[in-house]
Amino acid sequence: MISNLASVSLDAQIGQNVRIDPFAVIHPDVIIGNGCHIHSNAVLYPGTRIGEDCDVFPGASVGVIPQDLKFGNEYTTVEIGNHTKIRECVTIHRGTNDKLKTTIGDNCLLMTYVHIAHDCQIGNNVILASYTGLSGHVTIDDWAILEGKAAAQQFTRIGKHAFIGGASLIRKDVPPYIKAAREPLSFAGVNSVGLRRRGFSEEQVREIEDIYRILYVQNSNVSKGIKIVEDTMPQSPLREEIIGFIQTAENGVIRGMI
Repeated sequence: MISNLASVSLDAQIGQNVRIDPFAVIHPDVIIGNGCHIHSNAVLYPGTRIGEDCDVFPGASVGVIPQDLKFGNEYTTVEIGNHTKIRECVTIHRGTNDKLKTTIGDNCLLMTYVHIAHDCQIGNNVILASYTGLSGHVTIDDWAILEGKAAAQQFTRIGKHAFIGGASLIRKDVPPYIKAAREPLSFAGVNSVGLRRRGFSEEQVREIEDIYRILYVQNSNVSKGIKIVEDTMPQSPLREEIIGFIQTAENGVIRGMI
């Protein structure tokens, strides 16, 4: 399953049923889980950890040292979960002293030319469309989708099940369950279609819509909206999750409808 034309270090750990195509390069201190396929001209650098049943397509570079002038060659890693697809020419950089690792979860799809910088923390079932770029220390929670050419500023966070429109500039945190678009990036409604596809009940979707209607449609001040939500809506896990995300957003959250 390993081509004689591939360059595979003897210090790499290769699982069972792994296919490594001609001209792929596997450096020392790389771990590849069972059932993976490393395509031609992909390069896995030291510190790369890949789970099971992943595909790494041609031209991808995983585990490259970060483009951070503060990086002092400390030992850091890239850790990728199971069933994740890394398409052509994706670049994923190792962590720095901040988190010591860059992580990507299970069942993610990173389309062509995506860039993930140092110390990013990507959850499960995340989709990053072509040419999306993440600066260092970005956090993306489970099930979020970023359309093509989106760009996220350092230290920003994108909540679970959020949907970000193409070519968006992400300078503030994006709360969970919503759609965001326009310039500057703004609330564009609840991601109701995506939530229903993923098994959310009509009651849950309506609750999320009611919360964001108060926060972003009926109030221009998010802090005031939070107080109204707490005073008028019954306590629930969804309510607490949304309010907690906004209250702990170190960068502030995106604005309401323009």
